[in-house]
Amino acid sequence: MGEKGCLSNRIRILRAEQKMTQQDLAKKVGVSRQTIISTEKGNYTPSLVLAFEIANVFNVGINDVFHYEKKEEWL
Repeated sequence: MGEKGCLSNRIRILRAEQKMTQQDLAKKVGVSRQTIISTEKGNYTPSLVLAFEIANVFNVGINDVFHYEKKEEWL
């Protein structure tokens, strides 16, 4: 038996609340717009530092942006 997790995020929602574009967020945290797009879609897992930087932009805790759910997987 192995374990696999799923990381979800609220970046799109938080951006909309602050009327911020993907490009705006990318500039504030020093990454490309494509990185923000991929992160929002769940195709890219950000580093811990980037995750904290994103949370800081929105002035919220990291748990208010990202949620990790551990799922068990039978081999």
